[in-house]
Amino acid sequence: MPRTDALLAAFSDAARVHGTATVKAAIVAAQQRARAGEIAPSDVASEVAAALPTGPRRVINATGVVVHTNLGRAPLSPAARAAVDAASGTTDVEFDLATGARARRGRSALAALASAVPDAGGVHVVNNNAAALLLCALAFAAGREIVISRGELVEIGDGFRIPELLRSAGARLHEVGTTNRVHLHDYADAVGPSTGFILKVHPSNFQVTGFTSTVDIVALKSLGVPVVVDIGSGLLAPHPLLPDEPDAATALRAGADLVTASGDKLLGGPQAGLLLGDADLVERLRRHPAARALRVDKLTLAALEATLRGPLPPVRQALEASVDSLFDRACVLAAEVPGAEAVYCVAAVGGGGAPGVELPSAAVSLPVEYAESLRLGEIAVVGRIERGRCLLDLRTVLPSDDELLLRAVLG
Repeated sequence: MPRTDALLAAFSDAARVHGTATVKAAIVAAQQRARAGEIAPSDVASEVAAALPTGPRRVINATGVVVHTNLGRAPLSPAARAAVDAASGTTDVEFDLATGARARRGRSALAALASAVPDAGGVHVVNNNAAALLLCALAFAAGREIVISRGELVEIGDGFRIPELLRSAGARLHEVGTTNRVHLHDYADAVGPSTGFILKVHPSNFQVTGFTSTVDIVALKSLGVPVVVDIGSGLLAPHPLLPDEPDAATALRAGADLVTASGDKLLGGPQAGLLLGDADLVERLRRHPAARALRVDKLTLAALEATLRGPLPPVRQALEASVDSLFDRACVLAAEVPGAEAVYCVAAVGGGGAPGVELPSAAVSLPVEYAESLRLGEIAVVGRIERGRCLLDLRTVLPSDDELLLRAVLG
């Protein structure tokens, strides 16, 4: 039976990561299994290694889905990662070094957000977009009504639904229109003394086509009650590749009182809920008691600021990569792998954004058997199965990861 002290010495690196108590508990458990005859004494060390927590594994996203919810949505830029590392220690997140006094929490990140969306009179950040909507409902519609189109009663991820989220805040929903059509008079008939606000939700993960009609922000603003617009995907300004995707700047210019958005989708930053709009309304949200429960930590603030001020994050790089450059990379990689070929394909935005947009792309096409071995390999790679082949779509693989991808394929 391997001695405990010898095993602790062998797993000293693991102890520095997971703590001595965790490693020792795994050692004791493996030794007990060996004494019970369940494993051989020679297998104790491997049993300990298998029992230690691994935490999230790095995955190369070769699915062609730029913002992949199941793979953590937006990968952070090198600048954002460096900012998180710096913020992991003691920081001035809520302290003014010049005066020695307490300061506005996350003021530099908020300044970066305000600079990125100059049409917003005020800005605030909470922990995700659902939290931003919840805070709006708590602050402006608890015990009152939210007027919303039936075509915008969307379900988001993992079975969560916007209507249920809003009702949990004590708001009543006044649904107007039908699934496919809503008119200004529908909203006008619903607005009254009990109206907290009109909510316009972008149906970012599906499309309704055909005999449809919606009401724009300009028209809704004419009804004399606050208009809150959930753009969802976090596009702060118009993007030429996504002409139909709503953005914060355009919504605010059209008259939206508040805009809510995600930080970890098209913005390419950390998970966060962005609140932008009328300064007085934003201040009311910031001072609401629930804002404390929904606030973000110092690491999120640091990553958000670096994303806003720094170079293009990986999501933007993936969106804007030319298909010619992607195909050239695919040819280089495919030449190194027997049975592989470079092919053109179609990628997607993902993350509940731009559901109808197809992004021309290129991939390394492999026999389908590669899919499982790549997922389970030392370097985890997730591709997609298409027409009986495993495609590694390079639109979602950074050029700097090509060598790593090749190593994974070659095993």
